[in-house]
Amino acid sequence: MSGKVYLVGAGPGDPDLLTVKAVRLLQSADVVLHDALVSPAILELVSQEAKLVNIGKRCKQKLLTQDEINSILVHYAGVFSTVVRLKGGDPLLFGRAGEEMDALRAAGVEFEIVPGVTSGLASAAAAGISLTDRRIASQVLFTTAHRDGGRIALDWAGLVGSDTTVIVYMPGREYAQLSASLVEAGLDARTPCVVASCVGLPTRQLKRTTIGDLGDEIGLPAPSLLIVGWVADPAAALASDAIWKQFTDLKLTEENVF
Repeated sequence: MSGKVYLVGAGPGDPDLLTVKAVRLLQSADVVLHDALVSPAILELVSQEAKLVNIGKRCKQKLLTQDEINSILVHYAGVFSTVVRLKGGDPLLFGRAGEEMDALRAAGVEFEIVPGVTSGLASAAAAGISLTDRRIASQVLFTTAHRDGGRIALDWAGLVGSDTTVIVYMPGREYAQLSASLVEAGLDARTPCVVASCVGLPTRQLKRTTIGDLGDEIGLPAPSLLIVGWVADPAAALASDAIWKQFTDLKLTEENVF
C-alpha cells in the first residue's frame, strides 16, 4: 500500500472552523470520502481534480455499511497517494474512527488523524456557555443517546451530578424519555439545558429550557445535541454582570487601590 489515509474532522459545518491542515488536505487530496452531513460549503473546498465520494448515511438510511466503508478506504489507499476520509465534527468522538483505524492497521495502510471542532464545543460556543466553571461545574460528560442497534438506557445516576455538564449527542427528537431519565437520576428538574441544532450552518437553532420542561419541547432537526448543567443558566451571566457593575461603580482612589 503506497497511499496514506487522513481521517479529517470537518467540524460542525462552518468552513471557517476548519483547521489549516484540513483545508490544505482538501485542496491536495486525490480522493475525498465524506459523510452525508458534511456541509456543501466545506465540500466546495475540495480540489476539482479530486474524486469526491459520498459514503455517509442520514436518517438511518445507509449508503454503505461500516465494513464496506473500511474496505473502500483500504482500496483507495492502494490506488491513490492522498486519501481523505472527511468526517463531521471530530473523527475521534462518535465518528467510528476506531473501526476505520483498525481496518487500516490490519491492511498495513499508513494513516493520520486531523482533529476537528466537535459539535459539543461548537454548540457551547454558539450558546455562550462555558462547559466548565470553577464555581459550579468541575467536569464534562460527553455521551450519546444511541449505540449501534438503537437507543440505549444509560445509567444516568452513576454518570451525572450537580457539578457535571452533560453533552448528549444524537438525542433524537423525542425528549420526554431523556428528561425523565435525568430527573430520575437525581438531577434537579430546574437544571438548565440547551438543545442545539445545526450550529455550524445558517439554519442554526438554539432552544433554552430546563430538564423538567424538556419533554414538552418540539424536537429540533438533526444534527442536534443537548447540553445539560447549571453552566447553561443565563442568570449566571447576569449575576456576573451585576458584580462587574458594582465594581465599576466604585470611586477608585490611590488609597483604596494600593
